[in-house]
Amino acid sequence: MDHQVLTTVLFLAVVALTVGITFWASRQTQGAADFYAGGRSFSGVQNGLAIGGDYMSAASFLGISGAIALSGYDGFLYSIGFLVAWLVALLLVAEVLRNSGRYTMADQLAYRMRQRPVRTAAATSTVVVSIFYLLAQMVGAGALVSLLLGVDGDAAKNLTILAVGILMIFYVTVGGMKGTTWVQIVKAVLLMTGSALIVVLVLAQFDFNLSDLLGTAASNSGQGSAFLEPGLKYGVSTTSKIDFLSLGLALVLGTAGLPHILIRFYTVPTSRDARKSVLWAIGLIGVFYLFTLVLGFGAAALLKGDKMGEVATSGGNLASPLLAEEVGGGGGSTGGAVLLAIIAAVAFATILAVVAGLVLASSTSVAHDIYNSVIKRGRATEKQELKVARLAAAGIGLVAILLAIPAQKLNVAFLVALAFAVAASANLPAIVYNMFWRRFNTRGAVWSIYGGLISSVGLVIFSPIMSGKGEDATGKNLSLLPTSIDISWFPLENPGIVSIPLGFFLGWLGTVTSKEPESAERYTELEVRALTGAGAEVAVKH
Repeated sequence: MDHQVLTTVLFLAVVALTVGITFWASRQTQGAADFYAGGRSFSGVQNGLAIGGDYMSAASFLGISGAIALSGYDGFLYSIGFLVAWLVALLLVAEVLRNSGRYTMADQLAYRMRQRPVRTAAATSTVVVSIFYLLAQMVGAGALVSLLLGVDGDAAKNLTILAVGILMIFYVTVGGMKGTTWVQIVKAVLLMTGSALIVVLVLAQFDFNLSDLLGTAASNSGQGSAFLEPGLKYGVSTTSKIDFLSLGLALVLGTAGLPHILIRFYTVPTSRDARKSVLWAIGLIGVFYLFTLVLGFGAAALLKGDKMGEVATSGGNLASPLLAEEVGGGGGSTGGAVLLAIIAAVAFATILAVVAGLVLASSTSVAHDIYNSVIKRGRATEKQELKVARLAAAGIGLVAILLAIPAQKLNVAFLVALAFAVAASANLPAIVYNMFWRRFNTRGAVWSIYGGLISSVGLVIFSPIMSGKGEDATGKNLSLLPTSIDISWFPLENPGIVSIPLGFFLGWLGTVTSKEPESAERYTELEVRALTGAGAEVAVKH
């Protein structure tokens, strides 16, 4: 009981810290520019830390380390895709988006097109991507807090998801972008510090000999040397190889289309700071993914018997917390309780920071794009728009809560991969075409967004994720739908290899079949703004 009290106190201390930051930030938020973009007042270093805090989600900390613990080499492939993706964001998106946009992705898209259809499509895609990403974070939260507080059963996990939903709504409605950014910065520091501590303790178990660590992990996995080689998960069949290629495409291209990442580029004062923030994020995220290697293989090496069974049952999501407990002295020890509490609290702070960013991105899009630009045709006051943004945050949070409850048995890394697939299929084609193709027009933008969105989500509905996988040896259903239902005619779990090219193709097809006149003057103006930043600061002030 003493250990349980200790873990609970440490856990609540992190929550209290983030709540205090939010209240402080609420006093600094004066209007729409502060609420949506933090007044463009963050430096490149600060924004880089915030991007890292936003990007290193529960999928990274819990999902990837768990995937490595269960699948070895193939589990780490998630990390490679997540990291390489930042080169695409740096070279194609960061600077030009910061220069030519204002608050949302749709600001940049609609600049030279008809406002209402483009903003409606962009807002729809933003909300869908955000909700998929939110599901991943909240599923991780349910598993994490149930372990931390020692409560079992679906009811406890459901209450945890509800509590996370309430907290994320609070962060956004009270703190806005300033509060969310500072929570993400603090969370990034805590996550890197906590991860580094566990990495050092794990390596110390093997006298800092990485070869011994990997050898022990391979031996304990029951797979032998295959655990350290490609193919254990994605090399079983031709279908699984194609599925991995599809996953890789989604991860590498998806980051540049994630709404909650894109809006981070609006929070810095200059394009140079936008580039600097991405470079800092790349360094931070790269080091962190090296940490996940040690965490994942450390879990495979040190967790045995029932502990490894818990990891497998959770879809890998409990690998890092249970590893922390193990290197601290094991279950029931004071050291184990303290480290479990620290890592679980850091992971929970991770979840809170990411969900706040996601809800902010989607609620901003609903208020700024749908309410003001589509419904009110740009005539809404700043006060009205902010009120709708706060109401939208509550509504999106509620939807995420209701959807997260039945999705708890899925690995959070997969859920994030799905969000990446939708972002790469629906958002990236429109952004790239809009910035680099003079002829691109309204129909092309709408077709690429809706086409990529519908195809990626639709293919997942008819994939083995939803039905057709059957049961494992313990009788657990491996798909979301009951085993009596099988609608899985699409063989891949990751739709990107089909939906991403389709999104680009539909963008081209919609453009060349449209009779809309080419807006050369608006494209030239957008190009100048994207390259120079001229007009960006004015857009914020007015």
